[in-house]
Amino acid sequence: MTDDLSFLRRQARTQRFTLGAPKEFLVSPDGSRVLFLRAESGTDRRNSLWSLDVASGEESKVVDAVALLPGEEELPPEERARRERARETSGGVVGYAVDNEFTVATFSLSGKLYAVELATGQVRLLVEGAVVDPRPDPTGSHVAYVSERRLRVLELATGSDRTLVDEEGDDIAWGLAEFIAAEELGRVRGYWWAPDGRSVLVERSDRSAVPRWTIADPVNPDTQATTVAYPAAGTTNVDVSLSIVDLEGNRVDVEPGGWEYLAAVHWSAGGPPLIAVQPRDQRRLEIHAVDPSDGSTRLLHTDTDPDWVEIVRGVPAWTSDGRLVHVSVVGDSYRLFVDGTPVTQPSLQVRAVLHVGDEVLFSASEGDPTQLHVYRTNGSGVERLSEKEGVHVGSGTAAVTVLSSWSLNRSGPEVNVLVNGKPAARIDSYTVDPGIAPDPMLLTVGERELRAALVLPTGHRPEDGPLPVLLDPYGGPHAQRVLRSRNAFLTPQWLADQGFAVLVADGRGTPGRGPAWEKEIAGRLAEVTLADQVDALHAVALEHPGLLDLGRVSIRGWSYGGYLSALAVLRRPDVFHAAVAGAPVTDWSLYDTHYTERYLGHPDQDPARYERNSLIADAANLRRALLIVHGLADDNVFVAHSLRLSAALLAAGRQHTFLPLAGATHMSPQAEEVAENLMLTQVAWLKRELAAVSEHTGEDAR
Repeated sequence: MTDDLSFLRRQARTQRFTLGAPKEFLVSPDGSRVLFLRAESGTDRRNSLWSLDVASGEESKVVDAVALLPGEEELPPEERARRERARETSGGVVGYAVDNEFTVATFSLSGKLYAVELATGQVRLLVEGAVVDPRPDPTGSHVAYVSERRLRVLELATGSDRTLVDEEGDDIAWGLAEFIAAEELGRVRGYWWAPDGRSVLVERSDRSAVPRWTIADPVNPDTQATTVAYPAAGTTNVDVSLSIVDLEGNRVDVEPGGWEYLAAVHWSAGGPPLIAVQPRDQRRLEIHAVDPSDGSTRLLHTDTDPDWVEIVRGVPAWTSDGRLVHVSVVGDSYRLFVDGTPVTQPSLQVRAVLHVGDEVLFSASEGDPTQLHVYRTNGSGVERLSEKEGVHVGSGTAAVTVLSSWSLNRSGPEVNVLVNGKPAARIDSYTVDPGIAPDPMLLTVGERELRAALVLPTGHRPEDGPLPVLLDPYGGPHAQRVLRSRNAFLTPQWLADQGFAVLVADGRGTPGRGPAWEKEIAGRLAEVTLADQVDALHAVALEHPGLLDLGRVSIRGWSYGGYLSALAVLRRPDVFHAAVAGAPVTDWSLYDTHYTERYLGHPDQDPARYERNSLIADAANLRRALLIVHGLADDNVFVAHSLRLSAALLAAGRQHTFLPLAGATHMSPQAEEVAENLMLTQVAWLKRELAAVSEHTGEDAR
């Protein structure tokens, strides 16, 4: 990469400086090898499959994605949708699966199914077209995969390949996670092998009753529009059920049970299949064991909450010796339970379970939500494996753990393999140096002790005078921006260097501070999240007098951050003078069932709650500058959100600017020139609008 390439181009080319970082780690049963994905460099989008010998520390390439596919990928629609849900922007081998003994790995590349013998490195092309989510069975004799919305099974020894369940209807899918599961539940799989490899627990989904929405391509009017099944709040969800199907095609249906959402599935040698399910209102989560012989279920555990029960990734699961692992709320803590006993202290907020075997590997925050650490159970106790300050991501097992550590002191991750908690090997990372060294001031401000970061222009001195302010939040549930990781502040630092004091704040509803903090937003998304951004701004200004110019305050954001930005100028024009709202949710009745109803309930039961939290009715109140940006191909927050707000603003005679992004989905644009110019356009627009604000009256000077 040339040194004269701009930061914005560099950021787009490297996919926010993540390309070249190793990921998707799997540890062999004997702990001797670690498989992982990594691109050839920090600018190559194509991941190859690699292996690390833990004892020697030597890395070797198992699958060369560039050699297998030197050109562009051609992906089936289901794989494109799966990557969109996972926010996966890289290419090559983006996922793989192995059998229990690490003899064979399977993966798809450009929609084709491949298998590689891990002992020899021999790669075989098994299926030519349209393959999604291939997985070998635990014994390594068969491979299951989804093609044309049907689950198929291929026998490796003979090449015999057939559909496992044959059912007519384009709206029926076998083996695919439906939209809500992949987008909101964190469940990306739609089938699970039995431990003996003789049968599969399969999701059947029927989308026939789900409303159809259309995504057109206005730039190419000769292109046929895409029709998708989108379950908006208050409408019908995909009908999801489960069946156990053996290799001969014999089928046993799992008893219905009256649930709406299939949150998680686990099937291991530790016990019978486990399912975690929720009703429509999400105020209960039940863990059931399934009897594979007749499909009957047995209730093992129930969690309830007057607002909603949070889904924690990685549970339920069985330990190797058959003890149930789950995460439940006790007091104001998410605690890890093994065999009915809490094994973590109230000071830990368990964030995810990473692996369950003889012991449990998990991630948690303790006291400081800006840090994420990796822990393991160790007999009756708990041991922290990550030592340094920062954000640590764990993989592998409790015995052999891969620790990817991100900190404020370096760009990119430091990846170490720990054996019984001790460093044993390192895995190289090829990420590109951003050329920017962020220097955020991490703060705890206000009566609610909001976590915030203030980023100033490089070399700024107090005597240089107050700076115009740019808030750069996400601000909604399930995501944090204030983290002890340098990469989290690369864009804020670049924005600051354009002449702003950039403030990033995590308010109520963000994770890491316990269930009570998260539930503060129940029914009050707009009120609570906006209040916390305002409070953070005023608290920082009070603590650092003369640094922030409160007469020139702007805000920008994407997705929930876009909603928050539009909300800011519509409802607090006394505080905010200009906003850039990227892909904002403007009308919550247009967003999906599980997310929206979790916080606002069913719209038929309390329509006034939807009105209070949506933006359309506020259009006539706009008296500040607003730039709306939205991708025309967005299938998560549809462009209808921005179009409806724009139409309401025009009808009310309120000036605003609307910037449509041709061909862009909910992920921000990836093309280098578009990504760069979009950011430059925002900065130039913000500077122009803030310059038009009178320093004396705080009113628009135009």
